[in-house]
Amino acid sequence: MATVSRGIRAPIIRKGDDIVSITVDSVLKASADEGFTLHDRDVIAVTEAVVARADGNYASVDHIAEDVRTKLGGGHIGLVFPILSRNRFSICLRGIAKGASRVTLLLGYPSDEVGNHLVDPDLLEEKGVNPWTDVLTCEQFYEICGDCRHPFTGVDYIEFYQELIRAEGTEVEVIFANRPETILKYTDRVLCCDTHTRERTRNRIVRHGGKGVLALCNIMDAPVNGSGFNPEYGLLGSNKATEDVVKLFPKNSREVAYAIQAEVLRRTGVHVEAMVYGDGAFKDPVGKIWELADPVVSPGYTDGLYGLPNELKLKFLADNDYSELSGAALAERIRERIREKNADLKGSMLSQGTTPRMLTDLIGSLCDLTSGSGDKGTPIVLVQDYFTNYAD
Repeated sequence: MATVSRGIRAPIIRKGDDIVSITVDSVLKASADEGFTLHDRDVIAVTEAVVARADGNYASVDHIAEDVRTKLGGGHIGLVFPILSRNRFSICLRGIAKGASRVTLLLGYPSDEVGNHLVDPDLLEEKGVNPWTDVLTCEQFYEICGDCRHPFTGVDYIEFYQELIRAEGTEVEVIFANRPETILKYTDRVLCCDTHTRERTRNRIVRHGGKGVLALCNIMDAPVNGSGFNPEYGLLGSNKATEDVVKLFPKNSREVAYAIQAEVLRRTGVHVEAMVYGDGAFKDPVGKIWELADPVVSPGYTDGLYGLPNELKLKFLADNDYSELSGAALAERIRERIREKNADLKGSMLSQGTTPRMLTDLIGSLCDLTSGSGDKGTPIVLVQDYFTNYAD
């Protein structure tokens, strides 16, 4: 068998549903209906969205505002490097603004952290703007760049974010810079809103004199008036649920993964691996957007998914070591080399060109592409025979 990635349809999942039973039932029903069987080390993956929904892990604008007010004082707050996303940040921004009297919004340019562009970098070069040193006001930015509507969404995020903040009765100003410590010219109470570079951003601001400097992972990291929360990621990985509520990144992912593994073993005798997955880690070559707006691809998985692939590059062997062979002789010799390979090929020329990424990042990205983010109705993905190779 070669690797197969299969989307599994499931019921619409609501708060309080048993996500483990639903996942296992859905996979076993698909197996019976479609005539496939489970194998040891197949991977059952379920998207973080339905795990968090079943757990009821939600927070409202008011919950966020209360937490921001408590932790940052309710006065003038600087927001550094938010991503440009209605789904990911708009409700969070409303809550943050409601917990402050004034917001200074520092946007990175020409694009945000995940590749959403405010302006074509070639235009900046043409206008003589150096984004690594130049700090621009909102007026200067518009004068230089003109129309700032996102090419895919048609949204002017600069104006959109200002309107969201003003709607909460909060003053706002927008600046453009790529040195996060620039925010200290305006306020020393800072919330770092980037995802993957948040620690570096925070450390730079603190080194330059920031007093109260937090990241999004520090907001909603504990319950507020009965809300949901995530102790590790806070608001990171959250998505818009309604106009006043966000669904937080799931806090019980590891427990769900192990429970799925145990239930499948109990009902079938097959030892599968299991994981909860979010955004995949890949870049759109046209829109230049990195998919990974979640803090990690997989917030929880069984131990059998830990580590990196340990694979030989078949093309390298065929073109170099066995260039004189072909057909059955070539195939058999390559199979022998696979069987003989070292347990750790790190640093070996024989593995060059294989993808040096964690298994959970590779499999989670495959699952994200399989399930999609729209109306497919397949929040569960079964990946079969991922760990087999040409020798098997």
